[in-house]
Amino acid sequence: MMEVESETQELHIHVNGEPARKFSTEQRSHNYSWRLRVSLYVTLLLAGETIATLLGRLYYDKGGNSTWLETLVQLVGFPLTLPCYYYIKPEPSKSKIITKNTTSFFSTLSLVYIGLGLLAAGHSVLYSFGLLYLPVSTFSLISASQLAFNAVFAYFLNSQKFTPFILNSLVLLTISSTLLVIQDEPESSTSKSLAKSNYVIGYICAIGSSAGYSLLLSLTDYAFEKILKKYTFKAILDMVTYQSLVATSAVVVGLIASGGWKMLRTEMEEFRLGKSYYLLITIGATISWQACSIGSVGLILEVSSLFSNVISTLCLPVVPVLAVVFFHDEMSAIKLIAMFLAIWGFVSYAYQHYVDDPKPEEDQQEIPQPEEEDEEPQEDNGIILA
Repeated sequence: MMEVESETQELHIHVNGEPARKFSTEQRSHNYSWRLRVSLYVTLLLAGETIATLLGRLYYDKGGNSTWLETLVQLVGFPLTLPCYYYIKPEPSKSKIITKNTTSFFSTLSLVYIGLGLLAAGHSVLYSFGLLYLPVSTFSLISASQLAFNAVFAYFLNSQKFTPFILNSLVLLTISSTLLVIQDEPESSTSKSLAKSNYVIGYICAIGSSAGYSLLLSLTDYAFEKILKKYTFKAILDMVTYQSLVATSAVVVGLIASGGWKMLRTEMEEFRLGKSYYLLITIGATISWQACSIGSVGLILEVSSLFSNVISTLCLPVVPVLAVVFFHDEMSAIKLIAMFLAIWGFVSYAYQHYVDDPKPEEDQQEIPQPEEEDEEPQEDNGIILA
């Protein structure tokens, strides 16, 4: 049983039927490794999302038109993380978590991965269509609405309460997104030739993508909290790998069924920057999206789905500015107002997260000590610690 004591935090021993999910605030503040992990995940999420979004717009601008390929690159990078399994130490046999019905547990877990994978595939398809039909600056601003959706989903799934700051954020983000759809005309060089109907389709897809992404984050948080009940780096890899495997399979089926794969060779040959840049953009986007996925799931595990979504929205002021520089998107007065409102909504949401963070004195909890060595293994909620 001494091994159990050394693995107390890893196993998250149950207290009154609820797992001790994360370190206390005081423990966190003095835990260098926790801060380092969070910083790494934040960097992966911000850099990955920003670079991937810009590369996706570049792909469309220079002759790419396959939404299925753009969807696939968001999901297909999961094999890049497989070597990480080699560096994960196996759990000691005496500290394994065993359920009463192992078959039932793994069946439930499989359904979780399949459900989240299909949701990720749907979100990625909507994302690709939104990015195709909208200027990247407009698309990025509309994507800020994911915070509003996250507040709603987190209320029902993750016990997130509505507060004045969150309600203020919801109103501001809703107004910000609404302003962008009432523009007289799409304003970038990319969208001038698009019909108004395509612009509206792009707007709807961007909103749907934001809703899907927020639901995916909240459900992932719920799965970690209620089903997996394990908060390790291996749990992150498992979630990213199996979820991406299911999503990739679904998108490949769509690519083959639509016949879009037949046009990829022609598209590569006619790409205005050449074949080499076509491959570099595709590979770069794949790597960037995989980094974004690891960062997003890592922040859900270490903090919460709310925090992961807030960090994702930090790209808000960055992407539109870079879009003006690299893609010559026009920054109209309406876009500036929408950006201001969206940033205001983000700050309000982030401040509520800061207020909700418990103070060290209020978050002190004793870690329960294991029973003496000669005691029989204890059973709690169908889980046995031996």
